[in-house]
Amino acid sequence: MFESPELSAFKRRTREFVQAHLPVDIRDTVRSGRQLSPERVIAWHEILAANGYLVPHWPREWGGQGWTVEQQMAFEEVLCINDAPELFPVSFSMIGPVLMRYGSDAQRKRFLPAIASGRQWWCQGYSEPNAGSDLASVKTRAHRSGDRFIVNGSKIWTSYAQYSDWIFCIVRTDPAAKPQEGISFLLIDMKTPGLTVRPIVGIHGWTVFNEVFFDNVEVPSENLVGNENEGWTIAKSLLEFERLKLARIGENKRRRARAHEVGLTHTEVGERVADRPWFRQRFAELDMRLMALEANAARFIERANAGQPVGAEVSMLKLRGSRLIQLWEELIVDALGQEGLVLDPEVLQEGPPLPEQDFIAGTASSRRFLACGYTIAGGSSEIQHNILSRAVLES
Repeated sequence: MFESPELSAFKRRTREFVQAHLPVDIRDTVRSGRQLSPERVIAWHEILAANGYLVPHWPREWGGQGWTVEQQMAFEEVLCINDAPELFPVSFSMIGPVLMRYGSDAQRKRFLPAIASGRQWWCQGYSEPNAGSDLASVKTRAHRSGDRFIVNGSKIWTSYAQYSDWIFCIVRTDPAAKPQEGISFLLIDMKTPGLTVRPIVGIHGWTVFNEVFFDNVEVPSENLVGNENEGWTIAKSLLEFERLKLARIGENKRRRARAHEVGLTHTEVGERVADRPWFRQRFAELDMRLMALEANAARFIERANAGQPVGAEVSMLKLRGSRLIQLWEELIVDALGQEGLVLDPEVLQEGPPLPEQDFIAGTASSRRFLACGYTIAGGSSEIQHNILSRAVLES
């Protein structure tokens, strides 16, 4: 794709920074598809924060550099291509911007510096057992009692809640109101009595998701963001930018590089996999899909840079990007053959370097299973199709 000389120079500078500062053990763990410990993730956050690269898209008054959406997306692509950890967006691209826009002065002063330091970890309390992509159906209740809210209910599929310091939740505060009109947005300390986290170990062996239970959890009313019963507006504003990022162009390019490496280093019937017709055809098809995704994303980035709303049609990026990740992972497993069938939870954890022959193969099957969640997380593909049908095609 064509890119301006300014963007090319920007990518070169950020690439040089990542290559110079990314610790080797973190790079090798990410490259092999293993799960980093929270301590190593925070260590990388601190390196980025010390050099102004953790929240560069934030305004300067809160520790950012005022980067454009184009710069931010380009930086995250550079991180992926150079085997740096994907920055978990919940803290830096969700709750941070929400507090800047809707939070009180006290909330901004309390939370934004801690988030920008890289040491405060947040999770997102949206999905529930009977309200996944249909967020307006949330049942978790919160009622006022003096200067506090009392919260009861549960959330599920809460990514990395087991490591998080805080959770932001949408809760129902007026059960008699229309679904979208009776929801509020609360910030809840994960150490609050009555809050329980139950990890969910996936078939892939990773512990990413969790159930979170609220049993008479007391939340100070000062932790309400915006006005009571007006949390739906806040929740929607958070999701629009999430859709843009969920094109996952950088993550697709990371997997493209893995597939290319497997094709060059593995053989089938005495021939390099990369030279086999079936692999060449599938790789070329996925590569063209990635080119189209990137070109399409550029249109929305241009809108965002101009201060325009990206619109409901941004859902097509999430649809295409999430499915493409799954197809890359399937290609990698197929190219590895029997080597890609290993499913060993011990291999997935951060530890000593893997033998070169197991560097990708040892975690390939787990990554393929993990990728199954991409078309569900962030709003399922079925929901994205409905959004496009109603809001774009008006059908």
